[in-house]
Amino acid sequence: MLLITTGRKTGKPRTTPLFYLKDGDNLILVTSNGGSATHPTWWLNLQANPQARVELGSKKLPVTARQADAEERKRLWPLLVAMYAGYAGNQKKTAREIPLVILSPTEENLP
Repeated sequence: MLLITTGRKTGKPRTTPLFYLKDGDNLILVTSNGGSATHPTWWLNLQANPQARVELGSKKLPVTARQADAEERKRLWPLLVAMYAGYAGNQKKTAREIPLVILSPTEENLP
């Protein structure tokens, strides 16, 4: 999947390729940043402006991002680790709890 965010400092589009988990109509992302102590830039951009776009093959969708709450994370984390075991190792590398991001489809017009 390609995630297109708006740069929080530049206002320019930023494209990032990411793994995702489909959960109903939502797409779930992991902000592991390879187990770094800092969040990935794409997550900082989404925190500043949660409106984004995703490209799944030839399909382009506007989405709104939000952080999964504790209950959602409890349900989704094992599914994500089953999809990619490296996420568990990344969590062990960092003291921060790695946030999960839920992208929900939206009908809003994006710039």
